[in-house]
Amino acid sequence: MARQDNTRAAIGKALEEVVMRARCGKKPCRLGLMAAGSELPLQEFLCAARDAMEADPALRITGLGPLPEGPLPDGLDWQETENSGDAAAAVMDALLAEGRIEGAVALHYPFPMGVTTIGRMTCPASGRPMFMASSTGMSAPRRAGAMLRNAVLGAGVARALGLSLPVLGVLNLEAAPQVVRALSHMVDKGYPVRLGESVRRDGGALLRGNDLLCGAVDVCVTDTLTGNALMKVFASFTSGGARETCGWGYGPSVGEGWDKVISIVSRASGAPVIAGALRYTARAVRADLPGKIREELRLAAAAGLEAELAALAPAPVPEEAVPPAAVPTDAELHGIDVLDLEAAVHCLWRNGIYAEAAMGCTGPVIKLPARSREAARQLLTAAGHL
Repeated sequence: MARQDNTRAAIGKALEEVVMRARCGKKPCRLGLMAAGSELPLQEFLCAARDAMEADPALRITGLGPLPEGPLPDGLDWQETENSGDAAAAVMDALLAEGRIEGAVALHYPFPMGVTTIGRMTCPASGRPMFMASSTGMSAPRRAGAMLRNAVLGAGVARALGLSLPVLGVLNLEAAPQVVRALSHMVDKGYPVRLGESVRRDGGALLRGNDLLCGAVDVCVTDTLTGNALMKVFASFTSGGARETCGWGYGPSVGEGWDKVISIVSRASGAPVIAGALRYTARAVRADLPGKIREELRLAAAAGLEAELAALAPAPVPEEAVPPAAVPTDAELHGIDVLDLEAAVHCLWRNGIYAEAAMGCTGPVIKLPARSREAARQLLTAAGHL
């Protein structure tokens, strides 16, 4: 009897897919929607599910949380749980394991180390979308390595959503210059992404706040905590911070060996963001995002990802150097990461060049005599600081 029931279910699912493809031109997609633990009313989730299914008629959603009062929107199923994120997450995991849903949008999920999410925001000056790599989870424990992994994972998500040659920029944070250098090396070895240009006069792939406002690149690479804060700012600035009103949420989960498509919204995400997250997740599921990420990691590995990650790992701290006699510093060297600044100065001291660490308007600088600038540049390049 159980075997007959399974056969009937399989036949029913196949027929539904045929009908849905004929009617909508899309493969049906079944998603879970965690609706427990929000700071906003449950009605936000019902409106979001309705709007997402109206925009994508092949989408079917199962709500997870306390049973709403009144009728549900057409096409929305419901699995009643306690009003607790943990309870809803447990049911969500069970539905994913059973294949009853193919992905989910959640308010919270305890991703393991190595898994992160790629958000998608609306740039207010241009209205264009931009991926934020990343916005929750953590792809690696140290910032530099995590940002390089985020770049690869963000490129993979962008490619899965149809951008064949994603344009990447790295937010001007600690470790950003190192990450840009690593990406440049990988591009030179055939990694199929393009490094973008800041709209500021300095140009280059280091992004400033202006670049986020106008959407200068397809993928903004940053660390998770910074990306999370930026997603909140760009999603909620029109409401004065009371709720998130625009964008696609914090994005689907990606990582090496990770095969689930679980997207994140926050407890302050309103209906427009939740609906956007559902549509974003449906596109990721239909694109076989885990498979696309496996291919992206293969491309990155072929372009030397592991070697670049090893180069970004913290180096042993050398003995402190004694500075040469002070001389006037009438020149500057830019492009040193703030985390490398002291080590770079000591490197020059050990080679007989007087230098001072300083912070300019665009980031860290080394002040030194003009006559020593070219020799210093060569030394710091050889040492991996430039």
